[in-house]
Amino acid sequence: MALRTSLAGRVRNTSLPKSHSLLPLLEAVVNGLQAIDERFGDDVEHGRLRITINRSTQGEFDLGNVASGRTPLRPIVGFTVEDNGVGFTPENMKSFETLDSDHKAAVGARGVGRLLWLKAFERVTVRSAYRDEEENLRERRFKFSVEREVEHEADGPVEQGEDPNRFSDSGTIIDLDRFNDAFQRSAPKTVEAIAREIFEHTIWYFLRPGGGPEVAVVDDETVSLAELLKDFVYDGLAPTSVIVKGTRFDMTNLRLKSSTRNLTPRLYWCAANRVVIEENLASKVTGLYGRLKDESSAEFTYVCYLSSTFLDEHVRADRTAFDLDDRVPGEALIDEVSLDDIRASVLEKVEDLLSDSLATAREEGKKRVADFVSTRAPRYRPVLSRLEKLGVSVDPTIKDADLELLLHRSLQKLEADTIAQSQMVFAQSDTLTPDEQQENLIKYLDTITDINQSDLAAYVSRRRVILDVLSRAIGTNEHGKYAREEVVHSLLMPMRTESNELGADASNLWILDERLAFHDYLASDKTLTSMPITGSDSTKEPDLLATRLVDAPVLTADGKTTPLASIVVVEIKRPMRNDASEGKDPIAQTLSYVKQVRAGGLRTAQGRPVSAYPDAPAFCYVVADLTPTMIDRCDLANLRRTHDGQGYFGFNEAAKAYIEVTSFDRLLSAATERNRAFFDKLGLPST
Repeated sequence: MALRTSLAGRVRNTSLPKSHSLLPLLEAVVNGLQAIDERFGDDVEHGRLRITINRSTQGEFDLGNVASGRTPLRPIVGFTVEDNGVGFTPENMKSFETLDSDHKAAVGARGVGRLLWLKAFERVTVRSAYRDEEENLRERRFKFSVEREVEHEADGPVEQGEDPNRFSDSGTIIDLDRFNDAFQRSAPKTVEAIAREIFEHTIWYFLRPGGGPEVAVVDDETVSLAELLKDFVYDGLAPTSVIVKGTRFDMTNLRLKSSTRNLTPRLYWCAANRVVIEENLASKVTGLYGRLKDESSAEFTYVCYLSSTFLDEHVRADRTAFDLDDRVPGEALIDEVSLDDIRASVLEKVEDLLSDSLATAREEGKKRVADFVSTRAPRYRPVLSRLEKLGVSVDPTIKDADLELLLHRSLQKLEADTIAQSQMVFAQSDTLTPDEQQENLIKYLDTITDINQSDLAAYVSRRRVILDVLSRAIGTNEHGKYAREEVVHSLLMPMRTESNELGADASNLWILDERLAFHDYLASDKTLTSMPITGSDSTKEPDLLATRLVDAPVLTADGKTTPLASIVVVEIKRPMRNDASEGKDPIAQTLSYVKQVRAGGLRTAQGRPVSAYPDAPAFCYVVADLTPTMIDRCDLANLRRTHDGQGYFGFNEAAKAYIEVTSFDRLLSAATERNRAFFDKLGLPST
């Protein structure tokens, strides 16, 4: 009993990703090219193929992908593909009506193109003329749809007459109508983009010996694929081939003219004279990026079209992928060819083919990294040579942000490799000779030294950046306004936080005083009553308050009952603020906070009680510009002016507190001077 086939079922089960929305049109174009080949043979230059974009006549406009100043495009509702090929001969018609026909298997046809038509378009109309055995011109017309399958409308001799739509020679006109919305939205919109996709999909027909027919894409303007070839291709390199496990693969190598359209090197995996997969080759060969330079320094982009009978035999029916493993795992019993095998051989050949251009690109990339490290990221200088050994190579046009991320990831890999190296050094200590142990240990310690130097460079670089930010924060903005004190406050330490909530690098108190790093407890903009170190019920909020314990210099106080070494209070005012007065005196505020901390039930950050110490030394810092009212408060506090005239200092005997008032300019200048030697060592500007 013969098996029956459901067209609707076959269409439903046919795959068409939205990323391949134009594939049905491309199949129609390839069919037309094959019909031209069948008719003209080696005289293919007599062939003509025309693709017309049919747009909606309604008032709806598609605004996607439309350049500024251009008229919005109406949605695409279909395409018309016309060729002067051999036409729908009886053999071709029989093949069309036979699913999975192998009529044109020799040229790569799989019999699924017409299924893709019905996947993306509701209706297809075919008009064709062909020569019969007596060379008489005959006409064939039919419609093709899922519901009614093939509906023949005419099949007979071409009648003579004045009708301009009547065929005068063999050829075919295919109307793909009612473009499915889902595919229409995903498809390219402009005639240039559609012509480019057609060209890239069928480029083999133009590159083969003898060239291709005349092909044009028509919308409001006409794009000739022959002209596109001239604009597209810089020149062709010598054809090459690779042998992978006994199988030959041919490589058509092109140098494309460098433009905004041709930015990435690509490998096109082809089968049956069609592009199946487009693969980005950027960085898969060291030095191979968007643009390369030839011997005359002209820029180009490399692309390769890969083809073979092996790929023809293993392409999937929908021609969007290959039935091949990415890689063959383990020891294969059969010497199978995987995609990775093919790719590795192709990339090796590409590296040899472009050796001179790649060498130039690598040198430019190396210089780009060196310049960036020298001027922007000195932390990588100690490990730069090691990163190069890891194969770090960059596009010379890479952005600073992307380069920073790349170097950071490479440094992380180096650190991970070093940890693995350390484990190996000690794990193998019993199996190596003393000399081998010594050699491995020296290599390990050299790497560790470079990484530690990189960490120190990163720390110093961060300080340079912080000072740059502070410099901008204390100036006026585009509206002539000064930043609020919260901006400077948050730069020194995040507001409404305490040291138990922050990492060691979260604050920048070194700007004010390097010694503030050595504290037991530090609070930023928190009420006295919320601080675990005090027993105060006050809701007042000092900008910064810190305590230090005797014999506990770093952030590692063990929670034991320890004499209180000192109290530090910092008050920050808005740049150029001029309202210091009796009720808003920042000096008096800091002394008041000191008094409350001394009087409260003081505890360490771990909650342990501290012995009574009402005379604990106190250091009060006020960061404020020396406006007239601020100068008045300093004079009333009997403070002395600094030698540079940018601050005041003194000791309040009654409060047993050292007081220092510093302007923002002096704060920035002093912090920069303290770090100048480090900046100079790394080649960073001090100003």
